[in-house]
Amino acid sequence: MGGDDDLQLLERWQAGVEAAGAELFRRYYPAILRFFRSKVGPQAPDLVQRTFLGCLEARPRIREGANFRSFLFGVARNVLLMHFRGSRRERERIDFTERSAEDLGASPVSLLAREREAQLLLQALRSIPLEYQIVLELYYWEGLNSREIADIDGTPEPTIRTRLRRAKLRLEARLGELESNPQVVQATATNLEGWARRLREQLDRSPS
Repeated sequence: MGGDDDLQLLERWQAGVEAAGAELFRRYYPAILRFFRSKVGPQAPDLVQRTFLGCLEARPRIREGANFRSFLFGVARNVLLMHFRGSRRERERIDFTERSAEDLGASPVSLLAREREAQLLLQALRSIPLEYQIVLELYYWEGLNSREIADIDGTPEPTIRTRLRRAKLRLEARLGELESNPQVVQATATNLEGWARRLREQLDRSPS
């Protein structure tokens, strides 16, 4: 079963082969858990479960030739936004290009970072608008390109490229607000890819 591609596994899971679902879970659980942990902290495992169930239910809507990984992150993104909407008053509209995970009352993330830069980066990510946090993490943590992120978001690729540029600017500005030492800010901002990778590794190792 390890040689089956993801969509074949999803088809078999939908047909009732539990081992196929378990294999998909094994392949993608760490990435989806990481996606949620940086935004909702200890509530992440529950949202991971909802994502995989949502993926199974949405199987008939996957278009021919679709990238399963992008599809799965798209489901995860929808689960996350529904989670935040469900925690607010029913009639309240949330603009995720303006509101951050911190604004929305997300639970804190347990992370014992040895480097100040990694902790600073996590704090800054959680305090910029959620759509910017998502696009930066998909790009720097998961290695997705702008076309793949556009598929996840349902947004034209040029819009995603613009959002990435704006997200980096917002992140760098927030780093400067959070840290008084300009050398730490510069080290984090100029090596964003490296520190993002270090932060990802620390999140993966730290307790839920």
